[in-house]
Amino acid sequence: MKTVCVGNSKGGTGKSTTALQFSIGLARGGARVWLVDGDRQETSVTAITMRVESGRPSIAASAYANGATLRTQVLQQRAAYDFVIIDAGGRDSSALRAALTVCDAIVIPCLPRTFDVWALEDMASLIDEARAVHDVKAYAFLNAADTGGADNRDAAAAIAEFRQIELLPYRLGRRKAYANASGTGLHVEEMPRRDTIACAEIDRLTHAIFHTSLATERASF
Repeated sequence: MKTVCVGNSKGGTGKSTTALQFSIGLARGGARVWLVDGDRQETSVTAITMRVESGRPSIAASAYANGATLRTQVLQQRAAYDFVIIDAGGRDSSALRAALTVCDAIVIPCLPRTFDVWALEDMASLIDEARAVHDVKAYAFLNAADTGGADNRDAAAAIAEFRQIELLPYRLGRRKAYANASGTGLHVEEMPRRDTIACAEIDRLTHAIFHTSLATERASF
């Protein structure tokens, strides 16, 4: 996958955190990455700014909340990068709809809660509309998953009923490491106190989506 949108029409699912972890992780592996922020709050771009201010190497990042602008810029510039990651959503916005028309795949973080699973009905409709324009793959994964209990299992079973969306067999647990790292523009691998489980989780998910092994490609970044 070259151009991937991390999106969800429901807010609070961890899309910006996930987009940042993908982007920084791939860049640490030596890839040329462009992070496109399609959210009016510009959370991802702000985090990259904080990264630079802390003395860490930057990655390319742009903010386009307007759907037409996002689509035009991505089509014009994506050839210069190995991976383009679009952070879009939080609501049914023009940026999210535009991202669906230019991405190879959309990755949907979904919390294992009833309301979050129900919200996938809106995403399924948007994916159907996008597929009328071009072939876009759609994946979902459980984010902030519980360590035990029936919620994960029930959510996975409900997501599997959406024919438009493939549920990935990889989860990110409910760990502070993701939010703490992304909030300062860092990858979980870069935190002073590494959460080794979080590092393994995000690497497995990144590998599954982008088909690249970060474990063997780590650079001193």
